Amino acid sequence: MAEFTMELNDEQREVRDWLHGFAADVIRPAAAEWDEREETPWPVIQEAAKVGIYSLDFYAQQYFDSTGLGIPMAMEELFWGDAGIALSIVGTGLAAVGVLANGTEEQIGTWIPQMYGDQTDVKVAAFCSSEPDVGSDVASMRTRAVYDEATDEWVINGTKTWATNGGIANVHVVVASVDPELGSKGHASFIVPPGTPGLAQGQKFKKHGIRASHTAEVILDNVRVPGSCLLGGKEKLDERLARSREKAKASGERVKNAAMATFEASRPAVGAMAVGTARAAYEVALDYARTREQFGRPIIDNQGVAFQLADMRTQIDAARLLVWRASWMAVNGKPFTAAEGSMSKLFASETAKKVTAQAIQILGGNGYTREYPVERMHRDSAIYTIFEGTSEIQRLVIARTLAGMPIR
Repeated sequence: MAEFTMELNDEQREVRDWLHGFAADVIRPAAAEWDEREETPWPVIQEAAKVGIYSLDFYAQQYFDSTGLGIPMAMEELFWGDAGIALSIVGTGLAAVGVLANGTEEQIGTWIPQMYGDQTDVKVAAFCSSEPDVGSDVASMRTRAVYDEATDEWVINGTKTWATNGGIANVHVVVASVDPELGSKGHASFIVPPGTPGLAQGQKFKKHGIRASHTAEVILDNVRVPGSCLLGGKEKLDERLARSREKAKASGERVKNAAMATFEASRPAVGAMAVGTARAAYEVALDYARTREQFGRPIIDNQGVAFQLADMRTQIDAARLLVWRASWMAVNGKPFTAAEGSMSKLFASETAKKVTAQAIQILGGNGYTREYPVERMHRDSAIYTIFEGTSEIQRLVIARTLAGMPIR
């Protein structure tokens, strides 16, 4: 077990500086253009693939960093560059992690390479879980997967929403209910291979922020996938469902939603994204306050501006520490007895919204225009308090954990 430390080692610093250089030289110069176009920035993703950032190997190295700091460090630097483009680069990782966590060795070796493509022909993947009208109530998922024993196929019907890369992905990973009576414990994940009949893109969302990231509905109309596309295999699924039914029978209650507890370990990564955006806005505001003069002196000499910057930096550093603590706990198997994962995501996401708003205020009228990036950063920051569980859900998870109550 790695000791918790706030000091990056030499290898981590090298990776951080490499990512920062890519974010500064490649992502930032393209940010405004792709925000306006509201399209997937394929050229930037291809550049990331060429240097090795857009690859399974890179994310695996960060994911298995024994200190737990690899992923949050990478997320902070990329999202410091631009949130929309960074999400386009890391979005495939959501689907890849789903396969790594649940798939067999054969499934991992077959499908993950197809998610990324190669340097000359990059691909993306989509993880499809959220649904219309379901929101945070994961246990009420309506997408159904029914096994056709005669053909050894699963038939999937339903609609997914808010899917990053939904409809444009080469490979879709779809979460569906195979036993609605078991709530979230009756869910399973399926690979939908490229070109599968019945899968189609629904509405593409025109968003307030992260516009360079493609977000859309995914329609599944009698989608048939081979039995081998059930992640983990049917034998493993049947065993898990049987155990869940026995527990439900013994308790006399419907199985509670365990998804919230599962998400706890992934939320620090979203917190790190928020830290990156907040830090970017703070740095713009700090530079502006040092160089912008009013009444014959830099505006940072004004206590009202200086105190805002002091608060911004303090909140950013506090958010990073919460994210690093939760990330270290997750990789070292420490139990989140106080919902530390949700704490980190809650505080970092709220900090990003607040800091980006303060940055606009410091820049005044200039901050409200698209000539300066803080306007875009403020729009982008709004997503952090919504996806991967809203701030309200984070507070609910924390409160119920502290009270010793089940997370529903």
